[in-house]
Formats: sequence, structure tokens, C-alpha cells
Amino acid sequence: MSTTSATSTTPSSAASSGIIRLDGVHKTFGRGAGAVTAVEDLTLTVQPGEIFGVIGYSGAGKSTLVRLVNGLETVTSGTVEVDGRTVSAMSERQLRALRPDIGMIFQQFNLFTAKSVSENIAYPLRVAGWDKTRREERVTELLRFVGLEDKARARPAELSGGQKQRVGIARALASRPKILLADECTSALDPETTRDVLGLLRRVNAELGVTIVVITHEMDVVKYLCDRVAVMEGGRVVELGPVYDMFAHPREEATRRFVGTSLRDRPSPEVLARLAATHPGTLVTVAIQEDTGSSARIMRTFAEHHVDGAIVYGGITEIRERPFGSLTLSLSGEEHAVRRSLAALRTFTSVQEHTDLEVGR
Repeated sequence: MSTTSATSTTPSSAASSGIIRLDGVHKTFGRGAGAVTAVEDLTLTVQPGEIFGVIGYSGAGKSTLVRLVNGLETVTSGTVEVDGRTVSAMSERQLRALRPDIGMIFQQFNLFTAKSVSENIAYPLRVAGWDKTRREERVTELLRFVGLEDKARARPAELSGGQKQRVGIARALASRPKILLADECTSALDPETTRDVLGLLRRVNAELGVTIVVITHEMDVVKYLCDRVAVMEGGRVVELGPVYDMFAHPREEATRRFVGTSLRDRPSPEVLARLAATHPGTLVTVAIQEDTGSSARIMRTFAEHHVDGAIVYGGITEIRERPFGSLTLSLSGEEHAVRRSLAALRTFTSVQEHTDLEVGR
């Protein structure tokens, strides 16, 4: 971790068991027959220094969760703690004292259009009463960190979407927060710019030690950035765990849907039918995971049983620097040799054999 002044984010001892904790939280808007429950029986803990993802479709309650953490919404019941302090019991004056510890970045950037980049970044410091010299030093430091030194005097209208979000990140970091809340912060960006912004957030976490909570509906964001993820549906957390485990062994249907939007390594029934028409061998899909061996081991197994395996579909990606994906192969050889090779594969990885009925022959 860097030791420059930009990195003063040491968690308090009170946060050792979780810098953010929600326990039995309910949030209902309205009363009577028109009441809407946005969050229901929500319990989770975010550890200091991690990047924690919250994923869900529109209306799942994820943005309400963020507003409960920074005190912009009050709980109906339950408790919210941030860095050892009970946010759900705070007065507005107490919340104002807490908020410099919680940075926030948004989907639509929320920059002041009439102010320069430097003035946007300096704004929270001006509100906090920093003197001009300290403000200027901090702004210069942050512009260097986000790679926008040459844009200090530019207006937001002169910036690309990615540059605007970098300004938003710099502004959120101005008061040296311990926590950064990112609410759909890449949804308005193209894929290449999204990767650049996510790379910057990785640096914020790794170099500045800032705990990050990422709210998103995109599993690709979770796959690239997060350590753990909570899947929300109908105001509840339906599944929670390390990101790699969620991809490898999703339990809930909502999680499987999200994983399916990110992984395109398995052929659809229509693709299988086309593959079957052009590859007369036995079609199988073999999982590639960190604990089940590499593609080289799989191909070696086929060779040992005198089976030819031609890769006809698939893909392998990385999730937190760990390999994940699958390969679909067309196997040719003696039937008994194919059977023995598949039995050998099943001793160390998952194998799905595509039947004649499945591929529509």
C-alpha cells in the first residue's frame, strides 16, 4: 500500500469485524395499501479493504441499500453500521460528520457543468472548510492519480464519458474516504472505457486501501472487479459468496441467469445442432476450472486413451486471475476408448455429454 498522503485510509479497530454491517434491515416506502418494500431482512457484512459487489436487476433494492449505508435513507427497522458507528441511529448532524468517510460515484457523473474539472474535485473540500492551499494541493494530487493533469481547466462538456467518470472518482476521493460506493458507475460507458474505469477502481482499492461497494446489473463488472458478490432479488439477498465460487457453483436461478449473461462458453441448443451436423463424433463439454486441471491435461487424457478430441466451441476467461470456462469437443475413436476417456475425465472435472436428442438429430 502506498504511503503518500493520498492513502490515509487506515480502518478503525471498530471495523475489524466489518467496515459495513447491515443486520435485519427492512426499508419500506409509503404506508398502508400503497407501501412498497424495497429491502427486506437484509443482513450482510463488508470487510475492510475488499471490493464487494451487489448485483440485481432494476427494482431489486440494490440502490436503496447504498442510500441506507450513507444515511440518505433511513431504515424502517434493523441496524446499519459503518466503521463501528451506527448510521441508522444518527441525527442529520452526525451523518454530515460521517459522510466525508464515504465517497460516492454515480452512473451519470453528477458533475457541475459550469465548473472546471479542478473546481468539481475541490467542491467537497470547499464545503468541508479546507483552505485554498490545501485544496489546490489535494486537487493536483488527485488529477495526477486519475490521469487528468492536462484537463484541470476543462469543463465537463469537453470531456469524454470515461474522463467524466474519472473526475467523479477523483471528487469522491477528495476527502480521503475509507469507503467508496459506486452505483452503476459504468452503465453509461462503452466496453473499452468501462475496462479503463474498472482498472482505476482496482488501483483505488490496491494503492489507497479504500473499501469499495459496487452496485451493478452487469456480471462482467463483478467478474473483473469484485472479491465477493451479493445477488439481490425482490429486496433480498438470495446468494452471497466469493465471485469465483458464484461462477463455478451458482445455487440460485437468479445467480445462474447473471452468470449466463457473462459466460458465453457453452453452445446453445441451436449451435449444438449445427455442430452435430458438421462433426460426426461424440460431442462433450468439459469444464475448465482452477481446481480441475488445464485444457492441456484434458487433451492429454484423450491422447492417453487414443481418442482424437477436436475443439469446436468454448472459451476460457479469468476471474480474479483464476481460469474459468469450458471447451466443447468432438471426440472420435473406438467407442470403448471414448467411454474410458470420459470416465477418466470425470475423476477430475465436470463433463456434459450431448445426446442425440439434445442436439436435435
